[in-house]
Amino acid sequence: MKYEPVIGLEVHAQLLTESKIFCGCSTKFGQEPNQNTCPVCAGFPGVLPVLNRRVVEFAIKAGLATHCEIARSSILARKNYFYPDLPKGYQISQYELPVCIGGYIDVDIDGTQKRVRLTRIHMEEDAGKNIHDAHGDASLVDLNRAGVPLLEIVSEPDMRTAAEAGAYLRTLRQILQYLEVCDGNMEEGSFRCDANVSIRPAGSEILGTKIEIKNLNSFRAVERAIKFEIDRQIDTLSDGGTLIQETRLWDENREETRSMRSKESAHDYRYFPDPDLLPLIIDDTWTDEVRVTLPELPATRKQRFAAEYTLPAYDAELLTARKDVADYFEAAVKVHPNAKALSNWIVGDLFRVLKERKLDDQLYISHWPVAAAHLAQLVQMIDHGKITGKIAKTVFEAMLDSNKPPQQIVGETGLEQVSDTGSIETAIDQVLASNPKQLAQYQSGNEKVFGYFVGQVMKATQGRANPQKLNEILREKLKTSVRQ
Repeated sequence: MKYEPVIGLEVHAQLLTESKIFCGCSTKFGQEPNQNTCPVCAGFPGVLPVLNRRVVEFAIKAGLATHCEIARSSILARKNYFYPDLPKGYQISQYELPVCIGGYIDVDIDGTQKRVRLTRIHMEEDAGKNIHDAHGDASLVDLNRAGVPLLEIVSEPDMRTAAEAGAYLRTLRQILQYLEVCDGNMEEGSFRCDANVSIRPAGSEILGTKIEIKNLNSFRAVERAIKFEIDRQIDTLSDGGTLIQETRLWDENREETRSMRSKESAHDYRYFPDPDLLPLIIDDTWTDEVRVTLPELPATRKQRFAAEYTLPAYDAELLTARKDVADYFEAAVKVHPNAKALSNWIVGDLFRVLKERKLDDQLYISHWPVAAAHLAQLVQMIDHGKITGKIAKTVFEAMLDSNKPPQQIVGETGLEQVSDTGSIETAIDQVLASNPKQLAQYQSGNEKVFGYFVGQVMKATQGRANPQKLNEILREKLKTSVRQ
């Protein structure tokens, strides 16, 4: 029997607020255990939560960017379960009335668009962190993360392959990063994903038994775990076995999923409205205020870059993958409008430097190794014949962190291109006189030697000779020598 996979993703995105969702404690990552805590997030009896307005604004922003309906009235609810990292014995979340309803994300799959519908986006608080095997046979609890604000973004089961799930996840993270509401760091846990996977006979509309996969901390893990789980479920049913609804963990070392616990249903959590928090009312004025702050989103910006700057789709995609890179590119184009040349320098040389310095790991690069205006001026100097492309590479390296414009570096180092006809002729005459064997080869019809002469002249002028004039003068002199 042929089976069809059915995949839905639940993403938890930590919001870039300075304080937690219901108290004033810091959300800063990497602090000493239990430093970012207070009676509210530590679950002391009698304390009262106060909703962080910034969290609501970020939720509205994410909802608008993903075409959701913003609920005029939503409810914060208690999700009841017991676990050591949940000090109150319940998590404040949303259930029946979330802040954002419906919506969709368009995902590019090998050049074709696939629409993945969203079920909901809702706000909730994070739990603490259990640390096992760090102190003998005991487990420790760090509550720094307890109360950190999250958005849970739940997709419909619209994906059919692991590759589609990976593409959806990357697109969602890119949108949240453009909005500057989440840094998308999967290693630090600020962008986490649970995958729901089932299979059904091809052509059937009835959903199969849903298996949830946790512990997915990278795009690679998400795709490999889903692929493994699809194969495992197909093998189980093909061998006459049955699937049970459960939660499974992804074992990165063994590259397999393994059973963790039976899967809970919503009624197991006994959701009910939190009596300490009033219904959240969002009027049209508030929504409109947030709407005007939305940036141009990556898909739209990619299309505009290709059309406005006549860039190949590949260049446009790389330049708009990050908002700060796209901003940098446009700042450079304003100084010198050679978009393709600037794209080549950014994608090639600048990206290399960013990767070497691990700046590409940052959400937003505030201090670039080379200012956008200076890179544009470097390209302008090439286009105006002031320096050669080869010399430009040397100038670029000198520009790194110096904060000097290329004109100053060229002036200080004497790297300006030699365009003086007399100087180039002198250098050519010296090269031809010093290489009689190669000159004889050219005179005998071996035109490949021409490139050798060009290289020798460039070497003699330290790469500063104007390539166009060099070629013109050299070719004329060689023609004359052949006629003689």
